[in-house]
Amino acid sequence: MRIIPAIDIIEGKCVRLSKGDYDTKKIYNENPLEVAKNFEAHGIQYLHLVDLDGAKSKHIVNHKILEQIASRTSLQIDFGGGLKTDDDLRIAFDSGATQITGGSIAVKDATTFLGWISKHGPDKIILGADAMDEKVAVSGWQEESKEELVPFIKAYQEKGIQYVICTDISKDGMLAGPSFDLYKKILANTSFDAPLKLIASGGISAFEELPQLAELGCEGTIIGKAIYENRISLKQLENYILNHG
Repeated sequence: MRIIPAIDIIEGKCVRLSKGDYDTKKIYNENPLEVAKNFEAHGIQYLHLVDLDGAKSKHIVNHKILEQIASRTSLQIDFGGGLKTDDDLRIAFDSGATQITGGSIAVKDATTFLGWISKHGPDKIILGADAMDEKVAVSGWQEESKEELVPFIKAYQEKGIQYVICTDISKDGMLAGPSFDLYKKILANTSFDAPLKLIASGGISAFEELPQLAELGCEGTIIGKAIYENRISLKQLENYILNHG
């Protein structure tokens, strides 16, 4: 299981929110590149970079930070937040993203999103399926759609999606443990010819949860606040990667 730390960006700074609420913003570092380099120094190879300004303004905003991290580390970066147009996508890939995550667009403009999958290939495009009460949420989690989470993921898997990041919003930033039952349900209902590469996100609070997520069959896990609040140390993650790499 891949370990994928998260850096969320508002106004160029590394922040965390609770349950996606912008009013709960807590700044952890003024310099995202410094944070990324520290991850890399501990053997981490992947990064989940979220442009929260982009998610709010519905177009890419913090691509300069993406470019900085991509050009000055060897981290493989998946980038998301407000990607709405082919131009946004071009900027993200030109700035050094390895993969991009599309969330709201997959709900609101399926034609564009499916076009991205066919143009760039399913290994480059991640479906961001963020949910509240098993309903898909959109627009930086400011709105809930009518889409049921599991059928939504299933439909996109049938159309070629391989990677899915699923965040249970009620858990995000709360350090209360991830949604094991939800991930179990998704994996039980989406095993077609190719198994879904499900990336767990939200609520990770203790190191012991990582082997449990791996056991369930999650392909990766995104860890945010637990790192910044020192609930999980980078040393622990380094050892995990060494032992399971």
